[in-house]
Amino acid sequence: MNVVKTKKKINSILLAIGFIFGTAYLYAQEVAVFESGQDGYESYRIPAIVKNKNGDLIAFAEGRVDGAGDFGNINIVYKISKDNGKSWGAVQVAAENRDLQAGNPAPVVDLHDPRYPNGRIFLFYNTGNNHELEVRKGEGLREVWYITSTDNGQSWSKPVNITPQVHRPNQPDIHPEYNFEEDWRAYANTPGHALQLSEGPNKGRLYIPANHSKDAPQEEAKDYFAHSYYSDDHGETFRIGETIPFEGGNETMAAQIGKNDVYMNTRNQQGNVRTRIVSYSSDGGTTWDTSYYDHNLPDPVNQGSVLSWKKGKKYILAALNAADTKNRDNLTLRLSKDGGKTWYFNKVIAKAPEGYEGAYTAYSDLVQIGKKKVGVYYEKDNYSKIVFLPVKIK
Repeated sequence: MNVVKTKKKINSILLAIGFIFGTAYLYAQEVAVFESGQDGYESYRIPAIVKNKNGDLIAFAEGRVDGAGDFGNINIVYKISKDNGKSWGAVQVAAENRDLQAGNPAPVVDLHDPRYPNGRIFLFYNTGNNHELEVRKGEGLREVWYITSTDNGQSWSKPVNITPQVHRPNQPDIHPEYNFEEDWRAYANTPGHALQLSEGPNKGRLYIPANHSKDAPQEEAKDYFAHSYYSDDHGETFRIGETIPFEGGNETMAAQIGKNDVYMNTRNQQGNVRTRIVSYSSDGGTTWDTSYYDHNLPDPVNQGSVLSWKKGKKYILAALNAADTKNRDNLTLRLSKDGGKTWYFNKVIAKAPEGYEGAYTAYSDLVQIGKKKVGVYYEKDNYSKIVFLPVKIK
């Protein structure tokens, strides 16, 4: 009896040691890319990440100079990793708007422009001159811009204003071209990477999910709607995609799931149904075949991220969000082989310790860093840092 008890005790100790070392190994891989109060910024928010053609990872964020608020003196900053996220270079500034707001970074690497065989990085972003609620009231303006880099993020082109092509503001007193009857007001690119269609009749299309508010503010954020804009000529011209007809559609991301099929994953700002809104397109994201609340993807009214890649003849779709109906917590990664209808892989990436108060995991983005590994780049611990964690997948 004593021998049996001794063996059980030894096994328990070994299991505990294994758990401790396993946990230590997991978090030894996690690297803080941006931390509040460092490098001249009181706060960093809104992560977005891409992998360049040369293999570098480029991690973007909003560098908020004076505090954590969504409006103020905000720059778009970035760091580069040359070792798959193990270490990161110095903070650099990609875009700024004097002492006002430059935000919502949406990077994408154009791999299909023959003029740039080494790839060309696009960074789409927004500028703003007032708080979002005031902009929704018509007392401010959001504009849409992009810059590009052909030297792996070492330098950037002059900003190009594409507001008249991709936005519908009604403020001709500010700019004669801003004279649209639709009267879009608040506007934001996807928080996270944009995408490029890699095959099919719209191969090479640069595709940027976005959202806008329309007319005066409404209760429960019913004036918000998700949409997209895209370019079929490598950024020379742009068109607006069809608006998703769900009131309250806010921050949104998209992924290719077939030759001409696009999946959109959207935040429900109303909060009446605590799930993600998903939409499907069969014409390269120009129009939408169907949209619905996906009860397999619970959400606390927060941003979420998606990514896809080709495996054989099929696409693997990855979705990442705070899978909790109350708190920004329980960051969960899911994988699907059927365009998000079912999920064959479900893994909790980060969950708050018992008794924790606040947002343990919030906004996020994803990047593929190997055949069986993705990089999870996310806000952690009440927005105090943005971290990068490599995760093994099936």
